[in-house]
Amino acid sequence: MPAVTVHDAAGAALALGLAGPRGALLLSAPGAGGSLGAPWFLALVAAAAASHPDVIHRAVLDCADAPGPALLALRSGVAEVVLDPGCPAFGQVAAVAAALGARLRPARPPALDLGALDLRRPAARARLAAWLAGAG
Repeated sequence: MPAVTVHDAAGAALALGLAGPRGALLLSAPGAGGSLGAPWFLALVAAAAASHPDVIHRAVLDCADAPGPALLALRSGVAEVVLDPGCPAFGQVAAVAAALGARLRPARPPALDLGALDLRRPAARARLAAWLAGAG
């Protein structure tokens, strides 16, 4: 499933709209778990998914090296979280993720950052569509 770094619901919705049957992995900005938090990210993903309810997607919140926000995200219902494996509490967070049936990622997947694109421009939307189709 191709990943895109999303910064707002409009960009996430556009990604889902262009994703097609492969779907999309909606990835937060690096460290967004600590700065913007799980409730913000869950609301962003829910708004995007509501506009494209039949498109499969997964949401991944990047918590950088902050175990507190990672634990909060997991307990708030975020099913996938990125946490730096150098974090001293990585093992404990991994245990919580496993107990909740969630996934703890030690690194961000390769992603197209929508923050670097002006999605009002046809060329940017074409680049996003190509990325989602696997030609990016």
